[in-house]
Amino acid sequence: MNKTQPYSIERTYNAPVSKVWKAITDKNDMKQWYFDLAEFKAEPGFQFSFSGQGRKGEQYIHLCEVKEVVFEKKLSYSWTYKDQPGYSVVTFELFAEGDKTLVKLTHEGIESFASNNPDFAKESFMAGWNEIIGKLLKEFVEKK
Repeated sequence: MNKTQPYSIERTYNAPVSKVWKAITDKNDMKQWYFDLAEFKAEPGFQFSFSGQGRKGEQYIHLCEVKEVVFEKKLSYSWTYKDQPGYSVVTFELFAEGDKTLVKLTHEGIESFASNNPDFAKESFMAGWNEIIGKLLKEFVEKK
């Protein structure tokens, strides 16, 4: 796999676009499957941060800014780390397929993070997104 290729994952959920959109843009929904954000608004320029844990228990402060919002279709935000080099962008794209939703997540710029830290290796992001998109978000939007 080319080192500069963005990482992308697609999954189809048995849930309508409106429910998936709410899950990725409502902070109360997000904390149940994603990260516990103090505040979140799907508005370009909105900045948010959250803490995430590395494999040895390190805490990384994620600093993000919403870049693009297309209601019920696309959400994009920058993804950087406090006191760490690198800049990346995470994009969620939603495609209605009848009463189901195809979700495509793309994470660009992973290679800009510190290559000597296994927490920032592409494989770590792949495993993380596979868990988040492949399992946690799917279970959250398909319940009830």
